[in-house]
Amino acid sequence: MIDRTTDAVRKQVLAMNSDMFEVGLYKPAPDANRPAEPEMVPRSWTADTLLKSVSWLKFQNRQGRNIYIRPKGEHALTLVDDLKIDAFQRMKDTGFTPALIIETSPSNFQAWLNHGRVLPKELSSAAARELASRFGGDRGSADWRHYGRLAGFTNRKFKHQMSDGRFPFVRLIHADGDVYPAAQEFLSLVEAQVEARRREDERRRARFMQSTSPGTAVKSIGDFRCDPRYGGDGNRIDLAYAVYALSHGVPEDQVRAAIATRDLRHKGSDVRQADYIERTVAKAIAAARERGWSR
Repeated sequence: MIDRTTDAVRKQVLAMNSDMFEVGLYKPAPDANRPAEPEMVPRSWTADTLLKSVSWLKFQNRQGRNIYIRPKGEHALTLVDDLKIDAFQRMKDTGFTPALIIETSPSNFQAWLNHGRVLPKELSSAAARELASRFGGDRGSADWRHYGRLAGFTNRKFKHQMSDGRFPFVRLIHADGDVYPAAQEFLSLVEAQVEARRREDERRRARFMQSTSPGTAVKSIGDFRCDPRYGGDGNRIDLAYAVYALSHGVPEDQVRAAIATRDLRHKGSDVRQADYIERTVAKAIAAARERGWSR
């Protein structure tokens, strides 16, 4: 008899159709009376290695870890998180039938859409934001490298724990892996939006540089860390600096490097730290654009 968890994992990874996967085993931080454990245990596996590791993943799941998955590197998929059941009829009716649908907890879903080609990071994140907006997904989870849940394991969030102590299973609802019909038209639209934003950002940066007095220095992240308004809150400082720096023409890579000068080990593994930096920069980009890249 085929193990149901193994069968669900096999169908999901086939639908995701990636050469390599990143699997994340997340457990909430322990309380002060327990030995410290890493929040996230990351693994990079082929589909074959992943399938051979199901028993180990089951054990980790029973120990309280949630099991997540995403393609490694740039990829052809977009995750739309936190969907309700009525979203799927609208998706189907408008040409956005998902390649994969996962029920993460009772009446709550994630969908993966297959664009039919690998997307660069900026376009992938823009597509994720647009899809989340159209179909009522979580925009906070809308970026190119967000984890989704792996089917066949339990959702170990405490809020989902049932009266008998059990947790609900993450269920595979649909997994054909197909490219959605509207992919070409949708990507052309998003590419045009990305290019228009890029041109507008460049114009705003140029206007700012022209209006700035010669010799005026752009503040460093150290200036923000010394600012008493932020009360030493590292997350607030990182976001405030990132919004300011991007608004003043500092390249994204330099902003990431500045944030990384803080000790981020409390965020967990290197993967978790990189995720935090990416999320911070994504939030800052959105905030800076809403403010018109103003000073």
